[in-house]
Amino acid sequence: MMKHRGFPGRYPGTDFQFTIRRANPRGVTPITRRERFKDRKALDKSVDAAFMAALWEHFGEAPFERGNLDAGRLSWLFGREVVPARQPFDPADYDALLRIDVAAARVSFPQVFDDPAAAWDPEEDEDWDED
Repeated sequence: MMKHRGFPGRYPGTDFQFTIRRANPRGVTPITRRERFKDRKALDKSVDAAFMAALWEHFGEAPFERGNLDAGRLSWLFGREVVPARQPFDPADYDALLRIDVAAARVSFPQVFDDPAAAWDPEEDEDWDED
């Protein structure tokens, strides 16, 4: 499993993880598309934006290996902003290649492309303290 050095491990000040430390000995957790409903909490939306900002900053438009990126976090973006880079795609493979669909990501997370630093700063998010 490739470890993405320099990629943030979690959302600052929370337990929302972006990476895993080691491969799962019971098997790879598959990436699945999770539906994002309009009534999601503001913090959940902020975490998604921060993860997208980290992906964009770290990989840009280039294809990237799943490696130690958290399957749960990827699943919130998979099938929309993050798509398979080639077919056939195995969602339960640490070596699977993904890429950012820039057009979809710009629509869903415009703040990431307009002001990437804002996606990381909890002080900028007025709903930060909401549960």
